[in-house]
Amino acid sequence: MNVEFDTRGNVSVVVISGSVDGLTADDLMNRLQGYVAEGNLLLVANLAAVEYTSSAGLRALLATVKQTRRGGGDLRLACINGNVRKVLELSGFTTIMKLFDSVDAAVASYAVSVGS
Repeated sequence: MNVEFDTRGNVSVVVISGSVDGLTADDLMNRLQGYVAEGNLLLVANLAAVEYTSSAGLRALLATVKQTRRGGGDLRLACINGNVRKVLELSGFTTIMKLFDSVDAAVASYAVSVGS
């Protein structure tokens, strides 16, 4: 698993690639939560290159979205492949988190919600 951070205005894009499972989820959660703790509360996770996620990966996302929302922000998911989307749907995450077809749409959604 690899994690890279990029900034688009006041939104941080987290590019995650590889598999997020029991071996890598703790590292992902620590990196995301550390990034949020630095004040980065508006996040978009680009999941285009995530091949697989386990329940441990879902826990990392859930912990991060809770942390961002406590601070007045959010974590939104973008570019989700079929296998990962199926896991998100089966686990009910599609009702908890906002999903977008593209990173641009996810980033733009913050302008709408912040400006409202």
